[in-house]
Amino acid sequence: MKNCLILIKFTLATSTIFYFNTLQANQLQDTSKTKILEIIEISEKYSIGGVDHYNHSKDQVIFAGKKNEILRPERKTADLSSNNIRQIYAKVPGLSIWESDASGIQTSIATRGLSPNRSWEFNIRQNGADICSDVFGYPEAYFTPPIEAVEQIEVIRGAASLQFGPQFGGLVNYRIKSAKEGKKWQAEVQQTIGSYDLYNSYNALGGDLGKFKWYGYYHQRSAETWRENNAYKIQTGYLSMEYKFNQKWTLSADYTSMNYTSQQPGGLTDQMFNQNHQQSIRSRNWMSTPWNTGSVNLIYKINDNSSIQWKTFLTHSFRNSVGFIRALPALDTISSQSLNYAERQLDKDEYNNIGSEIRSLTTYKIFKKSHQLALGLRAYHGQTSRLQLGKGTIFSDANYQATDENFGRDLKFGTQNFSVFAENIFQLHKRWKMIPGLRYEHIQNSIEGRINLVDSNVTDHSTRNILLAGIAFEFKINDRVHMYANISKAYRPVTFSELTPSAVSDVIDPNLQDANGYNADLGIRGRVKQYLSFDFSVYHLRYNDRIGSLMKDGYVLRTNIGASESYGVESYFELNFTKLLFAETNSIPNIKIFSSNSLNNSKYISWNNPAIAEDPTKSIKGKKVEYAPEYVHRFGIQLEYKFIHCSFQSNFVSGIFTDAANTYQANTASTIGFIPSYAVHDATLAIELNQLLTLTCGVNNFTNAKYATRRSGGYPGPGLLPGQGRTMFLGIGYKI
Repeated sequence: MKNCLILIKFTLATSTIFYFNTLQANQLQDTSKTKILEIIEISEKYSIGGVDHYNHSKDQVIFAGKKNEILRPERKTADLSSNNIRQIYAKVPGLSIWESDASGIQTSIATRGLSPNRSWEFNIRQNGADICSDVFGYPEAYFTPPIEAVEQIEVIRGAASLQFGPQFGGLVNYRIKSAKEGKKWQAEVQQTIGSYDLYNSYNALGGDLGKFKWYGYYHQRSAETWRENNAYKIQTGYLSMEYKFNQKWTLSADYTSMNYTSQQPGGLTDQMFNQNHQQSIRSRNWMSTPWNTGSVNLIYKINDNSSIQWKTFLTHSFRNSVGFIRALPALDTISSQSLNYAERQLDKDEYNNIGSEIRSLTTYKIFKKSHQLALGLRAYHGQTSRLQLGKGTIFSDANYQATDENFGRDLKFGTQNFSVFAENIFQLHKRWKMIPGLRYEHIQNSIEGRINLVDSNVTDHSTRNILLAGIAFEFKINDRVHMYANISKAYRPVTFSELTPSAVSDVIDPNLQDANGYNADLGIRGRVKQYLSFDFSVYHLRYNDRIGSLMKDGYVLRTNIGASESYGVESYFELNFTKLLFAETNSIPNIKIFSSNSLNNSKYISWNNPAIAEDPTKSIKGKKVEYAPEYVHRFGIQLEYKFIHCSFQSNFVSGIFTDAANTYQANTASTIGFIPSYAVHDATLAIELNQLLTLTCGVNNFTNAKYATRRSGGYPGPGLLPGQGRTMFLGIGYKI
């Protein structure tokens, strides 16, 4: 709270200086007049704990009327060393998480009955720039920055589609740290060790040299991990530079390079999971995702009421995997005839994307009321080269060399996109805001190459022109409490991975259709004095022509399985008991609790696949949406006293079906079947040894709960994928 008070004082002081400087300038221009400037609302945020909410606009993005969370990881007592997503995102209500990747590099999150698969229902960005494989054709997030490097995480729910394009989930934007104002140089070092040979090292340097600012970090993390055959190694480097020419022009650039290699332990049958969920029968499966992404950003402050931002970004990255991925219960053993292992399957992707966005924000007056207009243009080109079903080596290491140059599948995918969008905050009344918006998308997709070695080359091109519209409202009950409501259209093109089978057990419907629908929210958020922060809302999501998997004639069919609806309640509150009960809190422990809850009902409401519609036993109407938990509850308590900070967090997630037909009993390969509910508990402790040194330690899943969050039909290996068991970590941090 001390930091909050300092921020408030700084903001008031800055506003006062700005006012008097402007007043003096006006008086110099015309000494016969004294011009009193109107106080305008630039941005709003409020926080009691580790999450903020914006009620207006920031950096050419309109937040008004939208459900949003602004997470600040440094405020949380959490395990940042392993990117523990359930702790980092704990205060985002309704977030479902796949917890099968111990490295923390591939974040898989979703809300409201959507699929968490590598967060592909969200638009994932870093510093406002796309970082996924292909934002339309393959929107999977193979890269997540080390959270120790992240200053804040912006999460906007489905209404973000108007400003950030076709998606149902919304936006997740990682803002990387930058040099602190006024500090010529600064340094940060975090060193962590933990269970199963965990070693995490984060090292950052930066400085503010007046007009020039720079910041960079080098990060590495490695571990053998709790599960067998699941070792990984990550190295990430980042550099950003900013030059402020004058009060109007600012130019900045950043570049990130990540190299990641992970052993994939594969899935388990339910029987194997019950016997020993730590085991693995796949020791030769590997995956690597070298990732390079960067952006150049130019900001021009036209005047006090208008600004424009031009950002150009690119991605040059790869996805390589090699392994024995036959469905269970097949064993990867040495042949008695050849005395060697079988050849592994080799798959290789290359992504080359470039895009450019121009965003502007203008404040103007109509009828003596201030309004804001956000405009934007976007151009994007993506190229994906995909080689699959290749012949890898018979060895056991992470070797991505092919023994035969003829891959079973050789495809090139292309994406061209042009979009224009606009949103406007109309200040109808001193309490009421109305925010309408429009977005036009022009998307061209192409596919060339061959699906297998037998068929001739295939060529296909498609063009889409989409108009998305939406409207939002916000009502200011008082300075600290706001009501918000919105409804906006959403759209999701058929992805590259949905057009090609991801596993030998999958079959793709050749008549796949794009998905469309809408999101709607109604909620209230705010704070009560300095002891309570809250956000309570209800939502409705309609998803037409949803793509999913079901069993047909003994194989898994990927097809448009119908329309679904999700509706429910999301709530978050954080209460500071100490500030509630005592006027003076400096000499007593600061005790805070939070509750992040969601109740979700996601069901299929129509069945529109003519291929099997005549068979009533296969209808999914009324079935629950796969991977859509009915409840996600997270509770936490945090104690702060002088130099000690400790927290305890509990996660409760309901059971889920993993296919649209709601198959309860697992099949032989354990690729479909019900996954039971689970509870996981974590504890962390931070001790500030002095103003520079901080000691952190913790226990993740300290009850050693046995649980799983997903089943896989292909990579990282068919079968049931366990969550991590009990692990511990100990770290020391230095800042100057």
